[in-house]
Amino acid sequence: MEEKQMTFCTEATEKLYYTDTHLKEFTATVISCEERKNGYQVVLDRTAFFPEGGGQFGDRGWLNDTEVFDTHEKNGIIYHYTKKPLEAGEMVNGRLDYEERFSRMQQHTGEHILSGIVHQLYGYDNVGFHLGADVTTLDFNGELTPEQVQDLETRANKAVFSNIPVQILYPTKDELKELTYRSKIEIEGQIRIVSIPGCDICACCAPHMDRTGEVGLIKILSCDRHRGGCRVTIVCGMRALSDYRVRQQSVTEVSVALSAKPDKIGDAVLHQKEQYTKLRDQLNRIQAVYLQQKLLEITPVDQYAVIFEEELDNIAARNFVNDAMERCMGICGVFTGTDEGGYRYILGSRSVDVREFAKKLNERFSGKGGGKPEMVQGSLVGEKTEIQKMMK
Repeated sequence: MEEKQMTFCTEATEKLYYTDTHLKEFTATVISCEERKNGYQVVLDRTAFFPEGGGQFGDRGWLNDTEVFDTHEKNGIIYHYTKKPLEAGEMVNGRLDYEERFSRMQQHTGEHILSGIVHQLYGYDNVGFHLGADVTTLDFNGELTPEQVQDLETRANKAVFSNIPVQILYPTKDELKELTYRSKIEIEGQIRIVSIPGCDICACCAPHMDRTGEVGLIKILSCDRHRGGCRVTIVCGMRALSDYRVRQQSVTEVSVALSAKPDKIGDAVLHQKEQYTKLRDQLNRIQAVYLQQKLLEITPVDQYAVIFEEELDNIAARNFVNDAMERCMGICGVFTGTDEGGYRYILGSRSVDVREFAKKLNERFSGKGGGKPEMVQGSLVGEKTEIQKMMK
């Protein structure tokens, strides 16, 4: 049987994304293709596919018509992961999923601008960075106030609008010693520095925009306390535009529903809240009168006293059960909800351990809950008539 020959690549892959970050297509020669657990591992003599690193996922795209679903690097060699094999020695046309690459460069360059400004103003370090599919998170080892966050967003976008050139530096060891930059960790080999004059200077291996203007817009979505510092969530460029469209659609829908101009919906919502509070108070008073009437209908000889209501304030329901327990020798209770949506219940008794009855009730109607011998609460799904039969 003929022995299968395997080709191993020992030379570093030529990284085209460092000479042209906006390169969408390229040609290359297949050096090797080896089968792996989830597909094939392809090595090219050169590539525009950026491998996973620097907090950024590996590029995706195609080699001819073969999809590249991930890209990694080891010892200078870039591995393209595909579902179908390619022939060693074959010339291929590589095409990036450029829309995704462009978006990632927008997010990553925006992160550099914001992290650099935070470091300049407050001395905080970026101790965590994740470029996700929807948002990007930045973790700083210090807290930021809402006023500081707003100021940072303004400063970062002014840097974007200034269209500053993004410089890539490869300093010598001696030059590096004199250079002040972020992410100053021990890295073997040549250090690659990304410099945005006036904003940031940081060691980073990922591709970035050529100028800050290509970032388009930096929007801070939130800033939350996180591990003694804070986590800032941002979107940049096209993601920021998409976020704005979603929020604008929500504003428009609320505006129409409240018959208020978009810039007045805040006042309209507060007015609706006040009206709701008034109506809720009125409803509670009506419920109190109604429950008092139901309470008067209970006699000491009743073995059970239970009411069913679609909606009922939980405190009012508990108060009813407490009062009913003083008038009824058996089990008292309130079931709130519907046959279709299920019921929440509160049960009480001065004469029996309602936990035992609630256990049977939950078993019969797929419920859950618990409490003390004199009172339990929980939820279940069942028909009112069947629950009443079991109560009887």
